[in-house]
Amino acid sequence: MKAVILAGGRGTRLSEETSVRPKPMVEIGGWPILWHIMKIYAAHGVTDFVVCLGYKGWQIKEYFLNYRLHASDLSIDLASGTVEVLRPSAEPWRIALVDTGEDSMTGGRLKRIAPYVVDEPEFCMTYGDGVSDVDIGGLIAFHRAHGRQATVTAVTPPGRFGALAREGAAVNAFIEKPAGDGGTINGGFFVLSPKVLRRIAGDATTWEAEPLQSLARDGELMAYDHKGFWQAMDTLRDRDLLERLWASGQAPWRRW
Repeated sequence: MKAVILAGGRGTRLSEETSVRPKPMVEIGGWPILWHIMKIYAAHGVTDFVVCLGYKGWQIKEYFLNYRLHASDLSIDLASGTVEVLRPSAEPWRIALVDTGEDSMTGGRLKRIAPYVVDEPEFCMTYGDGVSDVDIGGLIAFHRAHGRQATVTAVTPPGRFGALAREGAAVNAFIEKPAGDGGTINGGFFVLSPKVLRRIAGDATTWEAEPLQSLARDGELMAYDHKGFWQAMDTLRDRDLLERLWASGQAPWRRW
């Protein structure tokens, strides 16, 4: 099975980082968040990737072109210019890096990679800026069991602020960043039939608008409930949170 990752947006809400690099290349613990997402899939046996490039996509290409050298021990002869890999270390991944347009919307990027997934019975898809401990194997099994065209992972977003548990003016407890109002949101980590790509008009189509709306209207969209960890990296605050979790040695999404 293939995993498609949307990695072409500008990430304007994280402009402190994205003015010089694409958002999926912002690092958590010294590794791009794109790498973390790929490791999540690889931990469940999904190692064939299609990465949708756009803004500063050449940086993602250069990263993976040089990945084996960066991950391995080297011996370099400066006089001759020869390089010997002393201890190879590289992921057993196959990666298609596809230019899907500088300004394409999320649906348009999916439409452009149709040739890479058209012969697949289904494929995974997610955004290039969120991590989770979602059970990818369970998600795929759920999708295959219900037989609809699309599955979205439904998550409960973490609350941003602490809450007061009160009786009148008396505060009984302080709850640090409780879950929101109990409603679930689109957490990415989709499983899709290639048939869904027919619902995308072109580059200007936003995946979350008409394509997903039409799937819901037609009864072709199912939700896989994930009660565990999920966190998008939309702002510097989010990046710092993920960095702290990784530094603690207990990052919830690390299943490898």
